[in-house]
Amino acid sequence: MTTFIFGEAMLEYHSNGGAGLRYGGDTLNTAIHLARAGHEVAYVTAVGTDAISDALVESWSAEGIDTRYVLRHPARHPGIYAIHLDALGERSFLYWRDQSAARQMFDLPGISAALEEASHGELVYFSLISLAIVDDPGREQLLALAASRKNAGKAVAYDSNFRPALWRDLAVAQEASRLAMSVCTLALPTNSDERELWRTSEDENEIARRWIENGCELVAVKAAEKGCVLATRDTDEPREFQASPVRVVDSSGAGDAFNGGFLASWLNGDTLASSVEAGQALARRTLGHQGAIEFHTPE
Repeated sequence: MTTFIFGEAMLEYHSNGGAGLRYGGDTLNTAIHLARAGHEVAYVTAVGTDAISDALVESWSAEGIDTRYVLRHPARHPGIYAIHLDALGERSFLYWRDQSAARQMFDLPGISAALEEASHGELVYFSLISLAIVDDPGREQLLALAASRKNAGKAVAYDSNFRPALWRDLAVAQEASRLAMSVCTLALPTNSDERELWRTSEDENEIARRWIENGCELVAVKAAEKGCVLATRDTDEPREFQASPVRVVDSSGAGDAFNGGFLASWLNGDTLASSVEAGQALARRTLGHQGAIEFHTPE
């Protein structure tokens, strides 16, 4: 069965260089990791009808991603982001995405078919960025899909990846994430995102308990160098997993890689501990190379 991932993909420019067509985006990064792990993945987004959009779709298809629901906007193009790294490998971003095609994916022909197919898939995955880039009706459609699946006992995964600049005010972002929390079954939040979004000083255990109390069945709280905290509805206390030391080249996409590794293992039916270990291993690998995705340049 297929995992359906909703989100935005963008062209990537790196201040440290990098040849060839480069791209990224939180949900696309996870989609690529899942596809590389051998899972069936359909990516739902929108790009333009230009030559660069064609090249993006061709590249994603070559990764093994089902691109039938990469919709085409006749007047818009992919967004762009630039990454700059400091001496410790920590990244900062600049974005040019206000007119990206993905912002209008729910207005395009083909989205109804994508939502219908996704309702029957093995897993639906999206992030708070997925909810941020679309308008209110689009957000409602995605959350309705998630709610319908959860009510039917089907899996929905959600990452509360918070980018303040994408929201007109904090209250709207909080309400969108609160609704997403209530309709997901598997949560993959990051401690720093949660603290910034909710203006709290909660530790990882408190964050995990809050997600469970809000209706989630399984939550893995990413905590960078501290590791991960895992909680389920059936356990009394969250479980802590330590992170192994790693030399950080570039922190871009590490959380997306954890999500991809965790979900790939979880979809395989592995134990939750094995899924955390798989997520951490892929995150370590991503921290060790430049860019959110490891690109292989032909020799």
